[in-house]
Amino acid sequence: MTLHSASSPSLQQGRIRLSVVVALLVLVGGAALAWWLVTQPPRIERKPPPEPTPPLVDVVRVSAAARSPDLQSFGRVEAEQETMLASRVAGQLERFAEDVVPGQVVEQNAPVVYIDQADLQLTLEDAQAQLADAQAQLALEQAEQQRARSEYESFGRQLSAERRALVLREPQLRQAQAGVTQARVARDQAALNLERATLRAPWRAMVQERLVGAGSLLSLGTEVLHLVGVEQFWVRTSLPGEWLHWLSEGSRVTLTSSGWPADEQREGTLVSILPALEENGLQAQLLIAVDDPLALDRDGPALRLGDVLRASFATSARPDLIALPAAALRPGEQVWWVDADNRLQRSQVSLAYRGQDVALVSSGLEDGRRVVTAGLAQPREGQRVRLRQGDDTPADDAGDAQ
Repeated sequence: MTLHSASSPSLQQGRIRLSVVVALLVLVGGAALAWWLVTQPPRIERKPPPEPTPPLVDVVRVSAAARSPDLQSFGRVEAEQETMLASRVAGQLERFAEDVVPGQVVEQNAPVVYIDQADLQLTLEDAQAQLADAQAQLALEQAEQQRARSEYESFGRQLSAERRALVLREPQLRQAQAGVTQARVARDQAALNLERATLRAPWRAMVQERLVGAGSLLSLGTEVLHLVGVEQFWVRTSLPGEWLHWLSEGSRVTLTSSGWPADEQREGTLVSILPALEENGLQAQLLIAVDDPLALDRDGPALRLGDVLRASFATSARPDLIALPAAALRPGEQVWWVDADNRLQRSQVSLAYRGQDVALVSSGLEDGRRVVTAGLAQPREGQRVRLRQGDDTPADDAGDAQ
């Protein structure tokens, strides 16, 4: 009994020590595990990034054919013939012809202005009298010369040439002949002035303005009427110099105006390309002729001086040109197109024409290519793209080339 009770406390103390050691080991192990977890970086499973969505682009399918550009410009109407009809004699303006009213047409050689002829008629009669007197003086002198010749021949002596001319009154005869010539010139001038007292239209013209009124005293050169020829007007327009090789003198030009009905137009002819450039835009200047501009002898709208018209030029088609919308061109005359695998490719092209809305490619692009017109921000070769659903428009439908 005594041994059993002595060993019991020792056993109990050993168990306590063992529990303390185990608790310390657990605490140290937990602290070590916590330190390891804190000091170790997190492990993230790396996955490849997803491919970006290919951009959505608009394309047109191009084809080579004979084409020509639609060259257009705006021009102003001006007169081909215009004059300030002036008096060629002095006198009082008696009256205008009945139909000489601004806006009315007068025919060629039709009388338009009458100047008082009273003084001119008297001058003509005086000149006719002077001519008759000179002719009479010539006849008398010719009779005197005939008498002198008879006397000289009966005298029977030979004289020197100088004395013989004096004896035969040759100087007096020449003087009388000169007097007749002077009198005839004065008569003709008086008759011409009388004829010029009636001013006539130099060509078929429209009266633009009366510059003086009836009863005005006119001097030589006084402007009386402002006339504009109606057989032809000009339209002066301009185009960039690099477009001129598409044009030729004598080609047809279609003219339209915002003030005309939608279906109305006039035809003109390119008559010349002027040697001087336009002052503001440094573009080439052209003249277009329009016959019967006031539509006096044909149907159609009338041209008015100073009006602004749109001119569409007829150009000759050239073979094997590809039409592209201007939006398809990148800086440096490059275009992007989509291959069979829907990947981007780039080509350098040469242009035969470049307008505001359309361009004509002469080389550098193959027939049938699908050219990108919109949807590219930062393209790179080989980049995959998506085509807009159903967007495979032929380029012919996207441009304005003929």
